[in-house]
Amino acid sequence: MHDQSSDLRQDRPAGCPELFTWEFATDPYPAYAWLREHAPVHKARLPSGVEAWLVTRYGDARQALADARLSKNPVHHSEAAHGKGKVGIPGERSANLMTHLLNIDPPDHTRLRRLVSKAFTPRRIAAFAPRVRELTDGLIDGFAGRGEADLIHEFAFPLPIYAICDLLGVPREDQDDFRDWAGMMIRHGGGPRGGVARSVKKMRAYLAELIHRKRLDPGEDLISGLIRASDHGEHLSENEAAAMAFILLFAGFETTVNLIGNGTYALLRNPGQRRRLEAALAEGDTELLATGVEELLRYDGPVELATWRFATRDLTLGGQRIAEGDPVLVVLAAADRDPERFAGPDTLDLGRRDNPHLGYGHGIHYCLGAPLARLEGQTALAALLTRLPGLRLAADPQELRWRGGLIMRGLRTLPVAWDFPAHSTDALVASSTVRDQKNDAASPA
Repeated sequence: MHDQSSDLRQDRPAGCPELFTWEFATDPYPAYAWLREHAPVHKARLPSGVEAWLVTRYGDARQALADARLSKNPVHHSEAAHGKGKVGIPGERSANLMTHLLNIDPPDHTRLRRLVSKAFTPRRIAAFAPRVRELTDGLIDGFAGRGEADLIHEFAFPLPIYAICDLLGVPREDQDDFRDWAGMMIRHGGGPRGGVARSVKKMRAYLAELIHRKRLDPGEDLISGLIRASDHGEHLSENEAAAMAFILLFAGFETTVNLIGNGTYALLRNPGQRRRLEAALAEGDTELLATGVEELLRYDGPVELATWRFATRDLTLGGQRIAEGDPVLVVLAAADRDPERFAGPDTLDLGRRDNPHLGYGHGIHYCLGAPLARLEGQTALAALLTRLPGLRLAADPQELRWRGGLIMRGLRTLPVAWDFPAHSTDALVASSTVRDQKNDAASPA
């Protein structure tokens, strides 16, 4: 049997920590610090067997994210036949779902992004805020009385699934199916690709049927909007519409699962910062909440590596020659802790002002759903801290496991407990009633 771990060791320069192990997944930041200093643009053999360049310094990362010579289209990948199909979402090729924003370049990218960006305007996201609060409170209501929960399974995972389904226009009675398919994608991260591919095919079949139904009876949702654009000459094929709906669901839920999970975990591991945020929320001050979510995105963000890029010609990046066809992976987690750009990069500072993190990318592929993710992250974290007094870890941090996989970074579980259940709220913490609610929650029953 071929010893892949031996290949990985041979690819590492002298002194380089081992990459892509379970130990590495628990805390990759020391290894990334080594790469930033000694091999900032480093060619590594990935667990899949594909070789790719890892870009770890902030300046190089920002350049690479906006470099038109680095294509998003896998057609430019020069990898041998055994590597084909290993650089994207499992099953997307066989399910004919390749024509989405993460796999295309201008001018098609420009056209499709313009269409879908109409769903993520500040006005539309603001109008969606009450629904996010309703979903948040409803989920917390389901476990608040128990005094303990797994925040990943019971909160961080279902919240963005139901939110993005509402935006897409998936009927409520079908949303649990989407939750099951999405769960399969997360559970198989870093493991067998077959389970993910099967879920992708099921989702593709459902989306084809849903697009057909929406064409006959359109609504005000995103899928209906994509269909209307197609019908009015925007040249959006049914495959493109299905691929766009698929990637919005796929990219729009796991990033937010990890933002809420990683963010809550970071707050629980940094009690001083957590108390600072609780005090601000008790005063009805949401400014620290806003800067805090940005800091959590920088400190331990939901996306560890940006999605695949491929050199369309020979180029030089960070002093390293990249050959035409080579895959390039920008390590956001490393760039966002670069001491050349961020003061005290390994310290969590919720009030950090100078914080141009790359957590949602940079350039024309900047995350389209960032405003929605920020809304969900702020709403979720505020609700958890205000509704669950004394929120704390209910497991030894050493026992927690991070999901495998290359692109995303997130916990498998996050067991927590709290002192006693708090009352439900149906308003943002920004409202003037927050202080009274905190006082009520703190009163003896």
